[in-house]
Amino acid sequence: MVKRWIGFLFLIAITGGVVLLKNYYLSTSPNQETSQIDSTTLTLELQPKEPKVVYGMVLDERQVVIEDKIKRNQRLGEILEQYNVPAKLINQISTLSRKVFDPRKIAADKKYTVIYEQDSLKKAKALVYEPNAIDYIIFKFDDSLSVDVRQREVITVEKTVTGVIKSNLSQTIQELGITNELTNKFVDIFGWQVDFQRLQKGDKFKLIYHEQQVEGTPVGVGQIDAIYFEHFGEDYYAFPFDQGNGIEYFDAEGKSMRKAFLKYPIEFTRISSRFTMNRFHPVQKRWKAHLGTDFAAPTGTPIRTVGDGIVLEAQYKSNNGNYVKIRHNATYTTQYLHMSKIAAGIRPGTRVRQGETIGYVGSTGLASGPHLCYRFWKNGVQVDGLRADLPASEPVRKNMREAFEVVKQELMQKLNTIPAPQEEIENVLASAQ
Repeated sequence: MVKRWIGFLFLIAITGGVVLLKNYYLSTSPNQETSQIDSTTLTLELQPKEPKVVYGMVLDERQVVIEDKIKRNQRLGEILEQYNVPAKLINQISTLSRKVFDPRKIAADKKYTVIYEQDSLKKAKALVYEPNAIDYIIFKFDDSLSVDVRQREVITVEKTVTGVIKSNLSQTIQELGITNELTNKFVDIFGWQVDFQRLQKGDKFKLIYHEQQVEGTPVGVGQIDAIYFEHFGEDYYAFPFDQGNGIEYFDAEGKSMRKAFLKYPIEFTRISSRFTMNRFHPVQKRWKAHLGTDFAAPTGTPIRTVGDGIVLEAQYKSNNGNYVKIRHNATYTTQYLHMSKIAAGIRPGTRVRQGETIGYVGSTGLASGPHLCYRFWKNGVQVDGLRADLPASEPVRKNMREAFEVVKQELMQKLNTIPAPQEEIENVLASAQ
């Protein structure tokens, strides 16, 4: 009996101890809701710092980026020496990198970027050279040299522009902010239909074209899609169409606007002296025939051959200065005088393509200032190259007429939706969209 009572009391003691321990635990521990709050409070989510990325290269905090422009006559090796690039890597640039990019072609005023370590040595890790707005060349200097040519993404955007000639084309395009590239394409298309040196005040034009952009910045002009030009009250149109040999431009009747030669041997500029049988020579101070056309342009302006051909002469003569003469076929020959220099590779026997640069404007020989004297022969007789009667290219073929009409009507409709320029505002108003 005594043993039963002792066992019963022991059981009660153990049960009470368990209850006391449970109550103690509950009194010293947070409830479920408090536990969730405290857990959230104590959890710190640290956002990682975004790494700095330059030209696709991930940089750390110790690396410094500087930007500058190539100075006149500065070599790439000179820049790298300032940033402690080993001599062996600099020497490799002149050989290895030529397979990708020739460092001798770096030009003044072009941007470059150097990435170097922020330590006592300031050793360059990479150099990036930008020859234009699209391409960039990355030189990396680790244990060995690596050269990589990359390109930024180019986006093509359709644009329109419209304007009225106030006094001349040069002034109008300057007011409109039209680029030289677009102007030259415009002039080349209409070169043989419209005399851009003798435009009339009030002539109107509309253009639809493609503009090439990099990161929202214009970098070039693509194809011109359509042109309307009102000149002396007459309507002129130009539409691109491919008959199987590439894009050419045709008028509203399907006649080709291209002829065997470009009308102008340099980018559109002022004609300072026309072909004439009686001109007062500015150097010789006497009246004589001027059997050529003079184009005033800054020294160094590229000169292009107006057509395919073979170089007959490329040399210096006292009166002509540096000049190039080209035979295009059995009928036509052209000559380009007073160059500051003849382009590399242009020598007798060289075959050239229409639009290829053959030299640069200068004032060598018998010249009072920088200009190009352009001469044109037909069947061995010098004639006015700007008024030469040249055969046109093939018109739209009969079997392509229906396709051409579809393209023409679509583009004509787009031209008609472009608001006409308002002449009442100083006779010039432009809109670029």
